Parts: sequence; C-alpha cells; structure tokens
Amino acid sequence: MSTDQESCHLCKEDLRDPVSIPCGHIFCSICLKTYWDHADHTGSYNCPHCRVTYNKRPTPRRLQTSRSSTHSTHSHPRMSETYPPPPPDPDYNYAGPQDVGCDICIGKKHKAIKTCLMCLASYCERHLKPHYENPAFKRHKLVDEIGHLDRQICPQHQKGLELFCKTDQMCICVLCTVKEHKGHDMVSAEQERSEEQQRLGATQAEIQERIHERLKQMEELKQAVDSLKSSAQRAMQECEKLFGDMMRSIERMQQEMTKLISSNKRAALNNAEGHLERLTHEIADLKKRDNEITQLSRTEDHIHFIQSYHMLIAQTEAEELPTVSVNPYFSFGPVTKAVSEMKVHLHDISNEELVKVAKTVNKMPFCQLDEAKRRNTVKVHTVALTHDMPSLSPLSDACALTLDPNTAYRQLYLSRGNRKAALKREPQDYADSASRFDCLPQVLCKEPLSGGAYYWEVEWSGEGASVGITYKGIKRVGYGDSCRIGYNRKSWSLFCSDSSYSARYGKDQVEINAPYSSRIGVFLDHSAGTLSFYTVGDTMSLIHRFKASFAEPVYPGFWVWYESAVTIRQLS
Repeated sequence: MSTDQESCHLCKEDLRDPVSIPCGHIFCSICLKTYWDHADHTGSYNCPHCRVTYNKRPTPRRLQTSRSSTHSTHSHPRMSETYPPPPPDPDYNYAGPQDVGCDICIGKKHKAIKTCLMCLASYCERHLKPHYENPAFKRHKLVDEIGHLDRQICPQHQKGLELFCKTDQMCICVLCTVKEHKGHDMVSAEQERSEEQQRLGATQAEIQERIHERLKQMEELKQAVDSLKSSAQRAMQECEKLFGDMMRSIERMQQEMTKLISSNKRAALNNAEGHLERLTHEIADLKKRDNEITQLSRTEDHIHFIQSYHMLIAQTEAEELPTVSVNPYFSFGPVTKAVSEMKVHLHDISNEELVKVAKTVNKMPFCQLDEAKRRNTVKVHTVALTHDMPSLSPLSDACALTLDPNTAYRQLYLSRGNRKAALKREPQDYADSASRFDCLPQVLCKEPLSGGAYYWEVEWSGEGASVGITYKGIKRVGYGDSCRIGYNRKSWSLFCSDSSYSARYGKDQVEINAPYSSRIGVFLDHSAGTLSFYTVGDTMSLIHRFKASFAEPVYPGFWVWYESAVTIRQLS
C-alpha cells in the first residue's frame, strides 16, 4: 500500500520507516513500538489515533511511500530502501514520563529502584550503593521507589511526616504538634497504619466473600448456559424432524394431487378416443351411402331405381345416430384454485403460529437482575429471539453478491467464484481498469442495490477487515480518506477486530464493545434509509445501525488487512 500521509500521528514529525496497523492508521515504526511496549503489561493494545482495541498485539506492516523513486503495480509492499534508517531504540534504563527518576543523577536521569524515607530521596542502582555499604545509612529505611516525594514532607515545616492526627485526619510532622495540632489525638504513622491495615483486612475479607458469591453465581450461570445450549440443540433437532415430517406430508399431498389429475385426464382422454373412433366409422358409412345414392341417381333403369330407393330410405330412417356434445368449460382450474387456497391458509397458519411461539419464548427470561440487590447480583439480560432483528425476514431478502475483479486492489486474491478476497504479498495479474483501487486493499461487488430490502452475510478472518457499502463515485486513486470505505460522506462501514468493532461514516466514528463474531450479517433497507450490522450465530445480535437517505444505488464493499480474508456466504 502507498501512503500520502506525511506525518506520524504520535510524534507529529515526518514519517520514518512508516508502518500501518489493522485499522489503517500509520505511524513511525519506532514510535508505535515504544507506545505499545508500555502497554505490554496490560495485554490490551489501542490504536493511538482512533482508539480501536486489540486483545493481542497486531503485527505492523511496513508501507511503500510516495518518496519511492519508481512506482509499479507489481512492486513489493514494503518501504523503499531510499528511506533513512530508523533511530536507535531508546535506552529503557533511563526514566520515562511514567517512571520515578533518580534524584542524584545529573542531566538525563536513570530509573530509581529504591526510595529512602530518611533522606526523602529516590536512588538508581548506582547511587543506592552507599546505603548498603556505608554504616552511616544503616538506620535509614528503604522502600520501593515512590513518586511525588513532596507528599512525604510537611509543606509548612519541611520535615518528614511521621505522625497521624486523628482529630484532623491528616499526616503531620513532629513540629506540627507544638502549635497547629497541640492537644489533638495523635498516634504514630506506624500505629495508624496498623489500625487501618486491620480495617483494610476486613474490607478485603468482604470483597473476597463477594468474589466467592460472584464465582458461585457465575458457575450457576455457566451451568444454565450449558443447559440452554443443550435445550436449544434438542429443540432445533426436534423442529427439524417435525418440519421434515410436514414437508413429507406436503410431498405426499402433491403426489396424490398429481395422481388425481393424471387419472381424470386419462379417463377423459379414453372417453374422447372412443367417441372419435365411433364418429370415424359413422362418417365412413355415411360417405359410402352417399356414394350409393349418387350412383343410383345416375342409373337409367327405372325399376332398379325404385327398388333401391325404398331400401336406402328405409335403412337411413332406421338408424338414429347419437350426438356427441363437448363441454367447452372443462378444465383443471378448480384443482389449481384449491391448492392455491390451501397454500394461503398454510401461510397464514404458519405465520400466526410462529408469532405465538416467539411471544411465548420471549416472555421466558433466562436470568434476571434483582434491582433491590443490585450490588449483590450479576448483571444479566433477558434473552429474546427477535430482539433488534430487521423488520423484514433476512432470508427472504437474501441477495446474491459477487466481487468485481475490475475494482480489486492488485494484491487482493479473489477465489470461490469471486466471493472470497484475501490480501496477499504478490500482486495479481489483473487487467488495467479505471475502477480499480490503486493504493487501498479494497474491492466492491458488481451488483448495485437500490429501492428495496437486501440481506447478505460475510465471514471474516485474520487481524482485521471492514464491511460496508459505498456509492459508485468513491475515489479510486490514492490512500486518503476520500478513497477508504466509511471515511467519507459517500460510504458507510463497520471495522471488525478480534475484540471490538468501529462504525464509521465520514468523520463520525463509534467504538462498539460487542461479542466477537467471525460471521457478520448486513441488512440494507435502501428505501427506508437504514443499514444494520449483526453478529450471526445461534442468534442474531445488533452491532450498529446507520440512518441515512440514500440518494443513489450503493455497492457492497470490503477493506481487507494482511493475513486476513472476507467471504460472501451463499444463503440460497
């Protein structure tokens, strides 16, 4: 990736050996290392710029910058060798802003390792040696380094604080007892510490008792969760079996209806074929008789004519030919109508029953919070199957999406029928396209979405990825915010990391703490102007919802970090 950013967000100086992290922000390599080295003891790492949180320390990626002597779409994504080498690592023996410095060191101070309560000074390892080696310091009391030693000195008499005034509830020096605190109830600091230590012990015992209670409640909750999972699994299996039985019943009904139509069709055709055969014979006989009459009409033998005439007339009058009547309105339309009405009834009944089941289940709290005992109970929430679900059914609005290779960053590798994108080290052999993102690891889908409701799901893996939508006019050239999905007024996005989410639209950014999910559901109601993101698992939970007025069709798009990938799931 290239960068047009010129200064580091940490030191505010020109970038030196620039690196990028999963959220996309850029820093000097040494600045970021020093910043995160101080966070190692917490185990939680924040982006110094946007405050996105990571549970594990991400691996920064070196960037190629605009100072490179040449630019090629096939160049390695590392920093150009023309950059000056980074400055040497700092000497961590010296005191930093958060450390206690040695009071004896001149100039740049080393870290203090001990504080002397008699000298009221802190010492590094070298300047502490006299306290161990010189008998004059034998009675001095050394403790772990203490910052703000001025708090150990009486501000009025510049003497060490040795006593505690119970009357005024404050630490005092010996000279304070002469005038300011004369006649007050005073004890040594050691004695007051001993008394407070006992009270502290009682408080600690109470805290430990609370910990025990919480652990017990947590164990009960875990057991309930396991039972809940088992119950849900059984219910899903039984429902799957019952719905299978119902579908088989419908299939049997379909087979019976097919047999009914086929048998009636066969009977009607047999009847019609019989009438056709009879009519064929009758037509043949009538034609034969018509031919005989024609020949008789031409004979000159009067006697033969008279005798034959009476015989032909007698035969014709003796035969009464049956009439075949056809019903012009006969059809199987009533069967289709009956099945259609059956479908409507089944749909209405299934919807009514589904609503009844959902209401019944949603009224059953999994666990509750007793407001009267808030301090002694664990805060939990009622489980609701349809909480924060889209107003329309996600699966009924599922849309098929494919990634557009003409928009893909050259190091994005597309696979699975252009439904998966992964960021690789080596550039791909894509044709030149004005629609391609040339500096950012992004790709858009081919399909424009407009004027309706759409639902799709994405599987993501790795250190970080963004899921979002954008207008077609988003800038494709460069590294700035005008190109990145979610960082301008033409696009909206949700950035996913291993421990948090970040919703972004232009300069507006919302940090979201929600359970980790590798499967994200996206529901877009273009007409209503809403874009919702969900965690998808056994249940769906809303992460964030944007409200907007979409002025034109939008395209789903993705931003993919190194060693990460996004896959559009097939829902149909």
